[in-house]
Amino acid sequence: MSICPKNKSSKGRRDKRRANWKMNPVNLVKCSKCGALMMPHRVCKACGAYNKKEVISVD
Repeated sequence: MSICPKNKSSKGRRDKRRANWKMNPVNLVKCSKCGALMMPHRVCKACGAYNKKEVISVD
């Protein structure tokens, strides 16, 4: 037995199934140290801080 569809899926049915594949916008928060926009739970690219502590030095 092979995995083959018994009947053809129409374009409308196929596209309805794929309707929820949309991308979500990037969620940005302000850095607690410098105020720059950054992704949550990541090191700030502007100042190198995470949770108000400097983790990496940024030149």
